[in-house]
Amino acid sequence: MRHLRTSVLLSARSPAPTGAGGGLMPARELVVAWSLVVLIAVPAWVLTVAQARDMGAEPGTMGLALPLFLLLWVTMMAAMMLPSMAPVALTWVRGIGRQTSGWSRAGRTVEFLVGYLLVWTAFGLLAHVALNLTGNLVGDHPAAGRWIGSVAFLVAGLYQLGPLKNVCLRHCRDPMGQLVRYSGFRQPARDLRVGLHHGAYCVGCCAGLMVVLIPLGVMNVAAMAGLAVVIFVEKLWSRGPLLAGVVGVVFLVLAALAPFQDSLGLQESAPSMDDM
Repeated sequence: MRHLRTSVLLSARSPAPTGAGGGLMPARELVVAWSLVVLIAVPAWVLTVAQARDMGAEPGTMGLALPLFLLLWVTMMAAMMLPSMAPVALTWVRGIGRQTSGWSRAGRTVEFLVGYLLVWTAFGLLAHVALNLTGNLVGDHPAAGRWIGSVAFLVAGLYQLGPLKNVCLRHCRDPMGQLVRYSGFRQPARDLRVGLHHGAYCVGCCAGLMVVLIPLGVMNVAAMAGLAVVIFVEKLWSRGPLLAGVVGVVFLVLAALAPFQDSLGLQESAPSMDDM
């Protein structure tokens, strides 16, 4: 009895990360599910890298009109976020499969994904505004690039260490708690609402990390890959919250260094990957 009570308390304090045991899906289904994730994520990365080679890691919105920017942004988010959100998404889709079949199952799955991507599209609107403002500012005042970089890293660092990040990260690391809550959602548009809800927490968990793309470049493939790894490990590793704090401290250090390092500030122009 004492052992059971201790286990419950430990579980409440540190929820099991997504995908780490937990028995949410049988091993065979997990293999198939993760294979599907790879089949979707790899083309998204290929498309993102191809666009980056053509456009280069230029500052701001790179002159893209809003619709094209949002299309590119959603592709980037699919590449970066799919592996880390896959355990919860796949488990929910598995539940859909048990309740429906055929076109109904496909429609509900698409509804869930649309809800998730709608949240990231809305965040993309904010990203477009921020990138447009900072790009124009550094175009008129190149010396301001260092300070823009410093502020971006400062905001990202403080966010990583703040309470909102902790709340959203705990949500993303507690798949069973999410699924129990989502089971109480009712029609209409149940799957859309689940996608919106999970997407909102995902944005809340990753918003600070996205801020550093302002100085590093929204099409900086190395930065995107590094952030994707951080997001994946934060959500799935048992010590993910510790990593989040370490990354926050690193960002604060970079914020202090940015005024003295051109490479950490927003540059007026940057060479493309082909030139490099």
